[in-house]
Amino acid sequence: MAVFVYAENINGVYKKAAFEAVSYAKAVADQAGDTVTAISVNPTDSSDLLYKYGATNVINIKDEGLKNFSAKAYAQAVSEVAEGNIIVFPHTTDASSVAPMLAVMKNYSLITNVLEAPESLSPFQVKRKAFSGKGFMHAKSEATGVIITVSQNAFGVKENSVAGSEEVKELAVANEDTKVISHEQSSGKLDLKEAEIVVSAGRGLKGPENWGMVEELAGVLGAATACSKPVSDIGWRGHNEHVGQTGKAIAPNLYIAIGISGAIQHLAGVNSSKTIVVINSDAEAPFFKSADYGVVGDAFQIVPALTEKIKAIKG
Repeated sequence: MAVFVYAENINGVYKKAAFEAVSYAKAVADQAGDTVTAISVNPTDSSDLLYKYGATNVINIKDEGLKNFSAKAYAQAVSEVAEGNIIVFPHTTDASSVAPMLAVMKNYSLITNVLEAPESLSPFQVKRKAFSGKGFMHAKSEATGVIITVSQNAFGVKENSVAGSEEVKELAVANEDTKVISHEQSSGKLDLKEAEIVVSAGRGLKGPENWGMVEELAGVLGAATACSKPVSDIGWRGHNEHVGQTGKAIAPNLYIAIGISGAIQHLAGVNSSKTIVVINSDAEAPFFKSADYGVVGDAFQIVPALTEKIKAIKG
């Protein structure tokens, strides 16, 4: 039972999500008594980074026509080299648009937002998120092939070094359905979906001028910053920081929510966090029911004090 994995990169550099997907694929391959073949498109990073997490074989697709991302074109490229019964993708924005295209092309079943290693391989059965992260289900497929996307920060990045080999495939896939007018990439900030720690705030901060204390706390913790939907809607923060049902779904090890009431739409995007800490002056805020730790009080006093305490601990 051959196991393939899509190792996503950004401008040739592998993302943490790629290493998590390879780690997951290695666990599946160990169950199946097989090896892992990783596929990447136009990487510049060394394949040694993929061997480190369990990829025995690496296929690097070289195609000048794929410099601009297109889900259809990338799916076609992966389809030409992926021959496995199981193909693993990270549940990133780009990979999650490639996976269903590939499933249609190969007539494979598709299971998204997978959380754990498979419970069985024949038939293939695995635990996944359901109902916008508010529940779980055990999805089963009896198809000849299955494509899965692994929820970020769910399985974890696990080193499992193997001796690997690399193969370069020169392709010329048509990419005529996408025309890129401009491309802007944020820099200097952690990827929200990959961050281990996220500090988020809501309308309780009263205005964008007060976000400095959120950024300072995030800086001390090495965290990414986020916000609730109302905050991004009124322009206090960019929509790229919006987490929730209609924003980004995240699963950090630690999520700190400051001045956020905790509406069900927000919870849907953050309830996979390992630990949730809520800071709110309203003791009746719904978020406290979902929190692992809650602090009732004025965020303008608590957050600076917390930041200074962490600085002192770190020396």
